[in-house]
Parts: sequence; structure tokens; C-alpha cells
Amino acid sequence: MARIARLRLSMTISILLTSIIFAAFLSVIMFILQLPIALAFVATLFFIFFQYLIGPSIVKGATHMRYLKAGENQWLESMVNELAKKSDIPAPKLAIVPDDTPNAFVFGRTTADATLAVHEGLLKRLRKEEVKAVIGHELGHIKNKDYLVMTMLTALPLLAYWISWGTFEAARWSNKGSSRKEKGDFRAALFIVALVSYIVYIVTLLCVMGLSRLREHYSDAYSAYVTGQPRQLQSALAKITYGLSLSPKPTTGARSFYISDPAMAKQEFQRIVRRKDAYDLDRDGVLDERELQLAMEKEAKSTWTTINAWFSTHPPTFKRILLLREIENEMSTGRYTDDRMYAQI
Repeated sequence: MARIARLRLSMTISILLTSIIFAAFLSVIMFILQLPIALAFVATLFFIFFQYLIGPSIVKGATHMRYLKAGENQWLESMVNELAKKSDIPAPKLAIVPDDTPNAFVFGRTTADATLAVHEGLLKRLRKEEVKAVIGHELGHIKNKDYLVMTMLTALPLLAYWISWGTFEAARWSNKGSSRKEKGDFRAALFIVALVSYIVYIVTLLCVMGLSRLREHYSDAYSAYVTGQPRQLQSALAKITYGLSLSPKPTTGARSFYISDPAMAKQEFQRIVRRKDAYDLDRDGVLDERELQLAMEKEAKSTWTTINAWFSTHPPTFKRILLLREIENEMSTGRYTDDRMYAQI
């Protein structure tokens, strides 16, 4: 499929671009500090491998999830097995997160040991057809190995940020040097390293975030294909965004794994509320379906939304719903086939 090849190419380019930028960054840093370059690359590889190993444990600890026993939720188990079989992937292990917000995510080291975690709020607030659409989205991530790529790739901007913070603090408190000039030169070098590290952090983060948003669109399209009901995911995304926007809980470090980013959901909902009068065309105090659709189209095209999305792990819900509507329209024509699964992206 041409479009899935595009996703893989985008992943490869993002990984190579981020790695090249980071490699050049390490070389410059080691040159400035007069340290062996090989040592920096070995340390980076070790850091990535370390994150790959402990990543699942961090997610488990941060979400307080628990694994479901066989037969504990027969409907969820059978539905996941059905979609996994249709997707030609091993059925993931199922877990429940004791959280009343509607959300779900997948994580793991390999496709065979992947875990699908579902929030209690998702099962309570969404209809079964909507839950199925969300599960289809998450299986799309497993199918394309998104979680594995993102776990390893996000290590690079994180490491650049830590180097920036560490060298900045070291420069503030440094007393190295037998003379004032030597001491000043060393502190200046540390400040330069801190500045360069922060710039690299921003650039590599933009690369990673761009790939993260793209993989969400692909998983949305995959859900539409595997369930045959894009409208159910549209409805689910709207409910999830609304539910997350009302949550008083702070966002966690695992937000990039979720089907919807809690922080972004709050911003999207608040922006619609602030501009409600502009979108309420008949002035009845309520946004009907047509008015809401027009609002979503305008928000999706706004400069503010575009710039804000650069630093977001997920595309705006407006854009995701509009993409699903395009897929739904194509399905209604009877031209939607396997090889056109990602044609609208």
C-alpha cells in the first residue's frame, strides 16, 4: 500500500533526521568539552536501550493499571480478540486503569508482549460500538509498531533537555580553573553547551511530535477500516475530548501514549467555549451539529491551531473528525477498499 509505505518512510526519515541532528550535537558538545566523542555515542545508545527496557514499567507505575484475568470482562476480551485476528496480530494483554476519564493506550517492547490499557471511564461513558472503535485505533498502533518507535525516539530530545539543564546548573555553580580567566572560559563553554542543547531539544522534539501526530491519523484511519464504522470513532473522539476537558487531574508523562492528549483536549474545548458566540449562527445559545461542524472546520484551519499543534503529540480533534468524515463519505460510495485505507491522509 502506497500510504502505509509513506508512514514507514516518514518514520524512517524522522528517526534518521533526529539521529543525525543528535549525533552532530554530541560531536560539537564533546569537542567543546574536549571529551571523547565515542564515549558520548556509547552513553546515548545505553540511554535509549535503558529507556526501552524500563519504559513499560514506568507506564505501569504512572497509571496504576492492573491486568485483567481471563474471563473477567468477556465482552472486552472477545471483541479485542476478534479485531486482533482481523488485524493479523497477536491479541494484546488487557489491563484496566482506575481512572474515570475516558481514555486508552497501548505500550510494550514487542508486538507479542504489547499491553492494551483501558480507562474505567472509557467503559462507563462510551457505548460499546464507540469502545470498539477506540480499540481499533489502538490496534492500529500495534499493527504499525508506533509505540516501539516513539518510546525509543523520544529518548533523544529528553536526553538533550537533561544535558541542557545539567550543563546550565554546572555553569552556575562552577568554580573550576586556577585563574579567573580559565574559570570564565570554562563557564562560558558550559553556557554555550546548555544553549546548544536546548536548541537541539526543541528541534528534535518538533521532529518527534510531527511523527506522533501523523501516526494518530493513520491509527484513526485503521480503526475506520477494521471496524467499518468511522462514525463511531468520530463520536468517541468527541466524547473523549469533552470528558478530558472537564477533568481536574493534571496530565501525566504518559500522555503521548493515549488516544487523546488530556492537555490538548482542555485547550480545544476552552477555545470553542470562548468563541461560542461567533459559531452560534442562529443565536439560540446552542451549537447544533451543523454549527459545530463549521466551528471544527474553522478551528482546524486557524493559525493558532496550526502553531499550537507543532508541540502536540496528537492532531486537534477537529482535524481527526474531519478526516474520519472524509473516510465515511468514501465508504458510502462503495469505493473504499483495503488498498485505500489511508488514502485520505
